[in-house]
Amino acid sequence: MDADVLPQIRIRGRNFMALVVAPEAPFGEWFAALDQQMKNAAGFFAGRPVVADLTAVQADIGAEAVLIALDGLEARGLKVIGAEGVRAPILVGTRWERLPTALHGRDAPQQLVADPPPNTTPQTAPQEPPPPRPSLLIEEPIRSGRSVVFEDGDVTIVGTVASGAEVLAGGSVHIYGALRGRAIAGLRTSGARIFCRKLEAELLGVDQLYRTAEHWGAGLHGCAVQVRCDRGALRLSAFE
Repeated sequence: MDADVLPQIRIRGRNFMALVVAPEAPFGEWFAALDQQMKNAAGFFAGRPVVADLTAVQADIGAEAVLIALDGLEARGLKVIGAEGVRAPILVGTRWERLPTALHGRDAPQQLVADPPPNTTPQTAPQEPPPPRPSLLIEEPIRSGRSVVFEDGDVTIVGTVASGAEVLAGGSVHIYGALRGRAIAGLRTSGARIFCRKLEAELLGVDQLYRTAEHWGAGLHGCAVQVRCDRGALRLSAFE
């Protein structure tokens, strides 16, 4: 793994926020990079549920590597609540045996729709316009240690987000002040963005991707910035 390439941490939000980590071989380099990320974003991983995406590990290395990866994540204090891309029999007889491996409802029975009776015409219900997209407006600064989570839509902050605070939105995040803490957009919708008047953030995340302050350069510090996901990468650009 290139030293400049950090492990990808995806963000999943439904009724809670979970982090998805995808270990890769060689493990020594991958875990070293993860350790650096955890150091740079102290507190971000604390108490967060983590899903381990082990698809590549199982395919490229094998069953034994799956257990090594899970042990390595646990050793770093990560709260592993499930594993993706793992065949359940691999975990049988290990201490990870009860770890859920079906996290997308793939094994759920499909709902069957009965055919209409003969000589009848199916009735089409009138379509109603979709309800307006909900949003949350906060007209006060977000102080250190506070966490604002609104998965139903956009979040607008009229004020500053302090260092050590975080804002998580199902849609976009708008901050009409300095962003010194952490902001994560797109927990539920694609195409979300982060807008802030003054970028001094610790961490930014959009559409399951995130970056820490060390990886967007000094040229954007203190600028009015928008953040978006473009072709699988997080893009930051200053407003002129």
